[in-house]
Amino acid sequence: MKKKKDIDYKYNLKIYLEILKNYKPLFILLLLIILIVQATDVVDKFLFKIIIDKGTDFLAEKLSSNLFLKSLVIVAVIFCISLLLKSFGRWMENSLINKLEVNLIQDLKKKFFNHLLHLSHGFHTSHKTGSLISRLIRGGSAIERLTDDIIFSFAPLIFQLIILSASLIYLNLNSAIIIMLTGIAFIFYSLAIQNVQKTYNINANLAEDIEKANISDIFTNIDSIKYFGKEKIIKEKFSNLTEATKKAFIKYWGYYKWLNSGQTLILGIGTFFLIYFPLVKFLNHGLTLGTLTFIYSAYISIVGSLFGLVHGIRDYYRSMGDFDALFKYGKIENEIKDKENAKELIINKGIIEFKNVSFNYKKRKIFSDFNLKINENEKIALVGHSGSGKTTLVKLLYRFYDVDKGEILIDNKNIKEFKQESLRSELSIVPQECVLFDDTVYNNIAFSNPKASRKDVLQAMKFAQLDKIVKIFPKKENTIVGERGVKLSGGEKQRVSIARAILADKKILVLDEATSSLDSQKEYDIQRDLQELMIGRTSILIAHRLSTIMRANRIIVMDKGKIVQVGNHNKLIKQKGLYKKLWNLQKGGYIE
Repeated sequence: MKKKKDIDYKYNLKIYLEILKNYKPLFILLLLIILIVQATDVVDKFLFKIIIDKGTDFLAEKLSSNLFLKSLVIVAVIFCISLLLKSFGRWMENSLINKLEVNLIQDLKKKFFNHLLHLSHGFHTSHKTGSLISRLIRGGSAIERLTDDIIFSFAPLIFQLIILSASLIYLNLNSAIIIMLTGIAFIFYSLAIQNVQKTYNINANLAEDIEKANISDIFTNIDSIKYFGKEKIIKEKFSNLTEATKKAFIKYWGYYKWLNSGQTLILGIGTFFLIYFPLVKFLNHGLTLGTLTFIYSAYISIVGSLFGLVHGIRDYYRSMGDFDALFKYGKIENEIKDKENAKELIINKGIIEFKNVSFNYKKRKIFSDFNLKINENEKIALVGHSGSGKTTLVKLLYRFYDVDKGEILIDNKNIKEFKQESLRSELSIVPQECVLFDDTVYNNIAFSNPKASRKDVLQAMKFAQLDKIVKIFPKKENTIVGERGVKLSGGEKQRVSIARAILADKKILVLDEATSSLDSQKEYDIQRDLQELMIGRTSILIAHRLSTIMRANRIIVMDKGKIVQVGNHNKLIKQKGLYKKLWNLQKGGYIE
């Protein structure tokens, strides 16, 4: 597997801190609570030291029973106060971290979902849905994991080291030096191993993304797999993908044997010196038993935190890997940009003009100085072989792509002067392939006009001949259509799409082979209704079946991005040219 380029830590941290900045007061309060909790832990160790030292003095008859009891009472009171503070601190800590993390996760998902949503049509056609979903979810998990590490690993260790180091320097400098050197060696060794490991983390994430993306692609095309009986091939493909993922993770996790063995050796050496030197000093009466106990309990506490730190560092690299997979999309700018002063579009007449339009797609010339004007309320049809540019014209009108030269005008105004969302909301389309949401029939129709009344939605259904169909469904219009509308037939889905367009009620209407999935009788019924729908609207019909566009005011015959013929059906059928040739070939059928 090819190695992915290194993680952009600076950029990823910047994004994380930008999101965290919105909750700065909450984060600072959390750090303060952690400091208090760590301070109470050190207080508890000091109290234990005092009890041992006072008890030793009492047994050696250096301290009276009365003073010893008073000391115990004071220790007990301080311990109770410390316990209450610690318990309240832990409660607050968990309450606040939950509040902080759910907000951070939501903000991250919203930030990148919105960004991905507004990226160009070209971006979404070149990136697999499964991979985008995987990275978005992992990004949410990563921000939770990294925040947990800061709150539960990094911050406690830092506060603990500061407080305990100050205490140990005061009580026994040699022990403080040994513990600090052990900790430094432990941390640097762990960082060195994990720095090497991070590359394999990236590769493992990449392998996992590829696997998930292919799973999504496989189940999206499950009908094709079963129609052609290719389950065996798909199983082999999936097996190879899982094998690649397994190998990537084996390499990633394989470094833990070096990590754990090295950590054990460093801690073993540190423990030996920490036992030897303080114990020698204790035997020479240079340390009290309570101080010796404090040193060892502090060391045990720091060792536990060091393992937490290393775990946190591992999670940090993992989180950065997950962030990088998602955050790199944040660097991608939308190819189709609105001007800073872009306005809201309101279409009054619906006059469309392609003026001296030139457009290349991936270095392939589609249009060169293309000109076409569509008048108010005119019904025009675009006809031609596949690749002639019919669908591309519609995509340019919708600003899925921007023209290289020339301009596209609506009511004599350049569409680039308006916000993309505003432009598209003023157009209505019945696409050739209708993809529905996993929702009810009713909600799928209402999607085009959420403010529409129930009466209007039901009327649109009736217009599209859907009312008779949903009548036999158990839940009528409230029937769930399934993912991508899988529970409906092709014709039924197309009817939903037509109902959407009817409900949208826009001045400009695009029909991309709107009746291609219907049988002859239903096509006739829908065509009759569509003729009524097109009254008072500027309509663009993209046709493969020529019988569907015979009533168009003008038929634009296209070939290789150029207009080769213009006229109505009766005029064109009498001329020698591409239209007559296509008509004769299909005999009312489809253009191939």
